[in-house]
Amino acid sequence: MFIDRHRAFRLLGPLLAVVMFAGALWVLHDELRHVRYHDLIKQVGLIPGRRIGLALALTFLSYLTLTGYDALGFLYLKRKLAYYRIGMASFLGYAFSHNLGFAALTGPAIRYRVYSAWGLTAFDVAKLFALCGATFWLGYLALSGAAFLIEPLSLPDAFHLSSIPLRPLGALLIGLLAFYLYWTGVRKRDLKLHSWVFPAPALHLSIIGVILSCIDWTLAGAVLYVLLPPAKGLAFSTFMSMFLLAQLVALVCHVPGGIGVFESLMLIFLKSHLDSSAILGILLVYRCIYYLFPLGVATLLLAGHEAFRRRSIMIRLFGALETWASPLVPNLLAIAMFLCGTVLLLSGATPATEDRLHWLRTVIPLPAVEASHFIGSVIGTTLVILARAIQRRSSAAYFVAAGLLAVGIVSSLIKGLDYEEAIVLTIAILALVPCRRHFYRHASVFHQPFSAGWIAAVAIALLCTLWLCFFSYKHVDYNQELWWHFSFRGDAPRSMRALVGITAVLLFFVFARLLGPGRQRPQLPGPDELRIALPIIRMSPNTDANLALLGDKSLLFNDEKDAFIMYGVSGRSWIALGDPVGPASRQRDLAWNFHELCDAHGGTTVFYEVSNTCLPHYLEMGLGIAKVGEDAHVALADFTLEGSAHKELRQVRNRLTKDGCALTIAPATDVEALLPELRRVSDAWLMEKHTREKGFSLGFFDESYLSQFPIALLHRHNSLVAFANLWQAAEKEELSIDLMRYAPDAPSGVMDFLFSELMLWGKAEGYRRFNLGMAPLAGLDHHPLSPVWNKIGNAIFRHGEHFYNFRGLRQYKAKFNPEWRPRYLAHPGGLALPGILLDLGSLTSGGIKGIVGK
Repeated sequence: MFIDRHRAFRLLGPLLAVVMFAGALWVLHDELRHVRYHDLIKQVGLIPGRRIGLALALTFLSYLTLTGYDALGFLYLKRKLAYYRIGMASFLGYAFSHNLGFAALTGPAIRYRVYSAWGLTAFDVAKLFALCGATFWLGYLALSGAAFLIEPLSLPDAFHLSSIPLRPLGALLIGLLAFYLYWTGVRKRDLKLHSWVFPAPALHLSIIGVILSCIDWTLAGAVLYVLLPPAKGLAFSTFMSMFLLAQLVALVCHVPGGIGVFESLMLIFLKSHLDSSAILGILLVYRCIYYLFPLGVATLLLAGHEAFRRRSIMIRLFGALETWASPLVPNLLAIAMFLCGTVLLLSGATPATEDRLHWLRTVIPLPAVEASHFIGSVIGTTLVILARAIQRRSSAAYFVAAGLLAVGIVSSLIKGLDYEEAIVLTIAILALVPCRRHFYRHASVFHQPFSAGWIAAVAIALLCTLWLCFFSYKHVDYNQELWWHFSFRGDAPRSMRALVGITAVLLFFVFARLLGPGRQRPQLPGPDELRIALPIIRMSPNTDANLALLGDKSLLFNDEKDAFIMYGVSGRSWIALGDPVGPASRQRDLAWNFHELCDAHGGTTVFYEVSNTCLPHYLEMGLGIAKVGEDAHVALADFTLEGSAHKELRQVRNRLTKDGCALTIAPATDVEALLPELRRVSDAWLMEKHTREKGFSLGFFDESYLSQFPIALLHRHNSLVAFANLWQAAEKEELSIDLMRYAPDAPSGVMDFLFSELMLWGKAEGYRRFNLGMAPLAGLDHHPLSPVWNKIGNAIFRHGEHFYNFRGLRQYKAKFNPEWRPRYLAHPGGLALPGILLDLGSLTSGGIKGIVGK
């Protein structure tokens, strides 16, 4: 129920965005009731080229100013990084967030992906983004406050807010700015969020930030202002008041890029100064110049990196992208495919240019024009839906998208000689083709999970298409004969038939998903699932795969049933234990399947105790990596009790041997008869330790589980004093134990004796290594530049004896001279980590009670 409530809450933001966008379209419909489509297009053509050039120049200066936010953040962090790297990261971050909306999510995510490759921690990125966000709003407070004080804006009657006094509001905004500068620059009060402390920026940094933000806001407004024709009574100060208010509403409504909302408000503000058709045409050009053009440049930048990354002549230009381009490429291409699909949809909803159609009718037959128009809309709808599979790195989606783009280019030229959209599609396919290596997942195109945000984006694109179709042909009287009217001048019938094609594609996609395999809540494995998992485990070179046989974790198999992931769910955390079990060629796809399963249920994807083998897969998912400890592996070929290195172990072995202790190995077939005696020893051990059984990543006493393994039995004068179940990896690659229990009357040194005897036995049997298990929090560096998690983990390791004997456990395992191998936690990072650790502890300890108790 918790997850269901959380998913319902997550739907609220995207639902609000769709509602706000629909409301904006209604406002546009009302304001443009006397404006025709051709009037709008005519006004776009009347914009002088010099104004467009000036707008492009101001856009460049605006994005250049935005890089100053990040540069200021590095001064705040007292960290150094080459400016071209800061500028590249900042540009990509703002190109994303300006178009996608939800800047509080997209901004930090992109910056973390970029900056973490250059040594910044998640906390560093959080502090940097907090400063950038504060700087962004400081400039808004300064400009809005000054505008409302000096020249208050008269709100249109449509807002029903004319009674609001703007001068006091301006004074309030200036007061908030002054209070911030005083609080941080003079009082120097830090911001504390739980255990995280955000130091107050120096006063000179705040002042520089205010200046930068004011310049940025002014430049962003100037881009639109220079596109407007001269209008009586529209001074730049008055215009900026309109612009700032419209931007504020667009930002808080969560519509991607504020599209539709910003345009509606500016149309209402400016209609008393300019013709409505001229305003909307200029707003469309502004949207292309300030939003879409930078996004296209960002896409081409990464596409160029992929195409030329091995060319020495491009190393200097693209070297900065090498470490983090891979995770961003699918996201950028997904946006590009979505935008290309939207372009085709909007093109199909609008009339073709008359002079181009006049030329086409002399060389292209009418059926070809009609078919191309219909096909273009179908391709547009498919690309909008397919963009999600592109983001998920589907290899099938890659080939389908490339084919659709190619066909789309041809259809754009045939249906109306629309060379502009053909150029856009050509750029997209040139960006897509070199990136084949990023699309490796063999996953169905139809069954990709759609988040609420993606569904909202698709809904917005379709609503926009529908609105534009009605706007373009509102002067056409509807009748049944329109459906069957075919002519070169029959734009309205063509668009109506295109809507039918769009609906057909949507219905096909919906039915394909409904008829496909459903997603079920995770269930613990039954006998059949464990029977399927058993041969996969027996073929694994790692013994910890045997934890799946406990039956306390759900199992996710691939389609071929030759690999699986074991996982548990606690709270919002879906925690996979270890790397995927099975052939290496199956691991990447299976890890992504698990990630999609978590996403479909609104859960947080976590991989616990993973090795460095699969780290690239988790990084490609956008997960962060934190070291959680080290595994101790003893090379059995070199293990011996001779010499001074293992003198203590040799003495313990000799002493216990003289005391009548002996080790025997009982095969799995004999274990059932031994279970009562094993239970006696196990219960006595639990009682003496004042603890209870654990789970998930730790074995527990379960008769059906223990019956599947050989058991090492330690007898003293024919009385069982200790036992351990043996894990054996494929081809004798590894030997280990899971559940080791000993009786209260066992002699001292019984664990040393048991481990030594098992290692000597394993050596004689031809095993390569003995796995002593993980030492939690071991091997975390304590360095001034280490990540915050490493510092916390290291402190717990050194001073956490009251909770767990971290240091003692590592020291004990170190006496066997093992090779230490790191183990990691792959997680979304940021503020989610404390909750993940609590959920992990709950899974291992059997609930919150088990965490606080033993």
